[in-house]
Amino acid sequence: MFTILQAAPAGAQGSQLSFWVMMALIFVVMWFFMIRPQRKQQKEMEKFRNELKKGDKVVTAGGIYGTIAEVQERTVLLKVDGDVKLRVDKTSLQKDFSEAAAPQQK
Repeated sequence: MFTILQAAPAGAQGSQLSFWVMMALIFVVMWFFMIRPQRKQQKEMEKFRNELKKGDKVVTAGGIYGTIAEVQERTVLLKVDGDVKLRVDKTSLQKDFSEAAAPQQK
């Protein structure tokens, strides 16, 4: 009829605490080595895309090399070869190969 409640052994609470500390430590390490560098790279790409100007030599995500002929809010007009021009979204641009950007890439 009567139930006796016993307190959890001291070792059980210590192991729970060490489990949560370990989980927090894993999260901090993951953030430091994975999430933080990815955010930094995203900010650099956003800055690159916002600073595009006519004459910059770029490559798209699809591997198309070209020179920027016109910049609009969301798109750019790439001069690919001769009279061939392509309108592409700014988010598809990956790198700047112009001479002015060469010292920055090192």
